[in-house]
Amino acid sequence: MQVLVIALLVFGADPHVAPDASLQPAPAAAASPATGTSPASPASPASAAPVSPPTVPPPRYCQGDYADEFTALSQKAREFEQTQRPFTYCLRTTAMYECPSYAPDGSLRKARRRVTAHGTAFGYRHEPGETIVVTNQHVAEWPAVTDEDHVVGDVPPGCKRVSDSVRIVENEKDDYERDDIPLTRVVSDAQLDIALLRAKTQLPILPWKLGHSAALRERNAIDVRGFPLGVLRANNVGKVISAYDHDDDRDWDHDDFVVDALLSPGNSGSPVFAISCASGEFELVGVYHAGYSKGAALNVVVGIDQLRDILTTLKRSPRPRKEGASALDSDDRARLLDLARADAEPMFFPFGGVVAAARTRPDGALVFELLAKDFPMQAYPTLVLEDLPPTAAEAFGRLGRFWAGNRQGLRQIERPDTDAETLSTVSKLLDAIRRSALLAGTYHAAMRSGMSSREQFMSASRLGRTVRRASDGNEELAQVAADVVDRLAPATADATSTLAEALTVPARPVSLSPLLSRLPPGSGGDWRPVIATEGPSPLAPAPIVSARR
Repeated sequence: MQVLVIALLVFGADPHVAPDASLQPAPAAAASPATGTSPASPASPASAAPVSPPTVPPPRYCQGDYADEFTALSQKAREFEQTQRPFTYCLRTTAMYECPSYAPDGSLRKARRRVTAHGTAFGYRHEPGETIVVTNQHVAEWPAVTDEDHVVGDVPPGCKRVSDSVRIVENEKDDYERDDIPLTRVVSDAQLDIALLRAKTQLPILPWKLGHSAALRERNAIDVRGFPLGVLRANNVGKVISAYDHDDDRDWDHDDFVVDALLSPGNSGSPVFAISCASGEFELVGVYHAGYSKGAALNVVVGIDQLRDILTTLKRSPRPRKEGASALDSDDRARLLDLARADAEPMFFPFGGVVAAARTRPDGALVFELLAKDFPMQAYPTLVLEDLPPTAAEAFGRLGRFWAGNRQGLRQIERPDTDAETLSTVSKLLDAIRRSALLAGTYHAAMRSGMSSREQFMSASRLGRTVRRASDGNEELAQVAADVVDRLAPATADATSTLAEALTVPARPVSLSPLLSRLPPGSGGDWRPVIATEGPSPLAPAPIVSARR
């Protein structure tokens, strides 16, 4: 799902509304204080002898937990709403970014850029002398560093956030700072796109109870309350058009439901209500957070069921992403070997804007390639990495030989002549390529299994998005790989080899950097140098060397 965050788009002091736009201010609410409790359900009307045929009340369209029409809202709930002070607030967030650049004389310069945005929050809970308010994480927190996935207005990529603040204001035109209410962060969750903030004052809070987003159905009526464009407090109504949608774009990983309410930049963080068929009252069923970039009338809401824990405990429950950077082990290697052998040789996959490939060798080694940027017009590899089977000391494998290449051919890089920084860089590249290959192999296997059911199709689609997101996250490493190749690729006078050398099982031991494996218990703590072999025939046992740590 391609989504466009729509809260942090109201930048600068000028409102993004035409000066002649016909905008009426929101009607003033009654000044009586919020009770913080739900009204009692309306009593049944007193019976009386009819003097004329009874009037049939309009249908409530309540066939499930939540109503399809606003006629299901009870009279007492309507009256209660009229007495409540507003519990939604306009947030103004500001940040200062420091952007490095170079002067004509080569000296480093640091320019600063200030950005401002507006969003919505709502009062949720009272604490002694304080109020907890709820909004989106992307409203409350600016990216620490700007890049392609974390765009901040006209701030260029590579800028660092050096300060930020968030406070409650009247609206985006409010320039009088003395009555602004500063907020501090309590807890946030980027995957859920939720943040809880603290105001050191008592504010009106949400008077309705939490609902159950899992009970929503298509066509249920919803009410969204927030600050579109940061200009005014407004209510938008609409329908649930899809009760389930999974959002795994960017840093997000949560379940949404989709609504057709016409929402605007600045609405992010707005509470979303549905009408309970049991009580005739509003219930909080979600927090609006984003809109589809190619569907202006379609918006997605984080379901309240996932937020219940963080709202209750004020603590974040860690949930590792499926592609988390946990250490790869021998089971992962066996799975990757099976996936690569089942796939067409080689197994191609994206890696940071270029194409990579994985091949297997009869001795259990993996050979990875990064191909030329204009592949397939130019089909030569620029970097080849040999991933040898692990010894007792490794979990997944170990870096063997590696080659840098260009149109001329491949040049094997001798390990003893390679500096530690380059070896470290190549090792990081190998780890990232392994992970990308494993993800791509899993996706290819899902595609081969067929799309005979919706579940298979949705699973394969999610895997495909994960592969693309992992590739986008490796763009910097791909550039690092290109820099390494530029330094180490063969020159005109250098002898070159071909990919066939890497794909052939060596008939003799290959000299690698010394690898030490500890002797069995009881050997006095001596260490044994081990020379790695790369053929089917093992070397004779190496002599024990008395080398203490």
